[in-house]
Amino acid sequence: MKISTKGRYALRIMMDLAINSNGKYISLTDISKRQEISNKYLEQIIALLNRAGFLDTARGQTGGYKLVKLPKEYVIGDILRATEGDLAPIYCLTEDGECNRQEGCKTYSFWKGLDEVISDYVNSKTLEDLIK
Repeated sequence: MKISTKGRYALRIMMDLAINSNGKYISLTDISKRQEISNKYLEQIIALLNRAGFLDTARGQTGGYKLVKLPKEYVIGDILRATEGDLAPIYCLTEDGECNRQEGCKTYSFWKGLDEVISDYVNSKTLEDLIK
C-alpha cells in the first residue's frame, strides 16, 4: 500500500490549518505558498477534506478555510481515508472486495493482520500528535 501525494498533502494542509489557526480563515494562496502545493492541486484536496466535513469555508476578501474541530479530534486514519479511500493492503480486504478463494487462502490471515496493524496505527494518531 502506498499513500499518494493526495493523502500526504492532505495531512500537510490539515497541519497547516491547525498550526496557523488564529480564529480567522486561511486563504488558499497562503496555504499554497507555505506548503509549496499548486493552487489547482490544493483545490482538489481541499474539496475532498471539505466533503468529509473537516473544514469550514468562507468566500470573499477575508474568506478561506479553517478546521471545524480541534486538532486532537481529527484522527489521521479518517483524513487518509477521505483522500485515499480504503487503506486495505489488498483488494479482497476492501469493502467492495470479494474473493471466492478467501476460505482456503493460505495468505489471507497475513493480509488481514497487516490491514489491522495499519488501521490500528493510523487510527491511534491525531492531527495534534503530528503537530507535536
